[in-house]
Amino acid sequence: MFHSLVVGLGNPGREYRDTRHNLGWQVLDALAARERLEWRPAPQFRAEVARWDRPGSPACWLVKPQTFMNASGESVGTLSRYYQIPAAEIVAVYDDLTLDLGLIKVSVGGGSAGHNGLASLVQHLDGPFVRYRLGIGPRERAAMELTDFVLGTFSPDQSTLVSQRLPHFLQGLDLLLTRGAGAAMNQLNRRDSK
Repeated sequence: MFHSLVVGLGNPGREYRDTRHNLGWQVLDALAARERLEWRPAPQFRAEVARWDRPGSPACWLVKPQTFMNASGESVGTLSRYYQIPAAEIVAVYDDLTLDLGLIKVSVGGGSAGHNGLASLVQHLDGPFVRYRLGIGPRERAAMELTDFVLGTFSPDQSTLVSQRLPHFLQGLDLLLTRGAGAAMNQLNRRDSK
């Protein structure tokens, strides 16, 4: 199935740019750079958008909501209604604390699992959407509160790992967009895919 809206979850502002919670944005920025796409402000949607004309497929919108994480659904809901894009054709790319750093998991539908950006999408979209989950765990539970952890930056070793994994993240997203969620789940959800 073709997905016509790919949403990276994150927070606007320089202070959040390199945080764990902005990993979805980092992946979309890398995709836009690879495809030589230009981000442009779309104030009517409270977002930055980039149009991706994929050969042999309808145009795909890349979206970075500018509402802050907890209100991401307000931006995405407005945009999806304007372009009449059903939830089933939306892919959310976001950080997932329940997965080890570097792993990917694809799923469709479900709850928010305590992720406020995801909860906002669930609230504002008209049905289940595809989730492209990027591991940022495990959290050092004794040492750091959840909010401090997700809004913290990666350690140098972790940053190196994320940089090394970026091509894999993009390949997985290509697979998802080209062959659909089922094929992506079969290939990417194996724990040994790392």
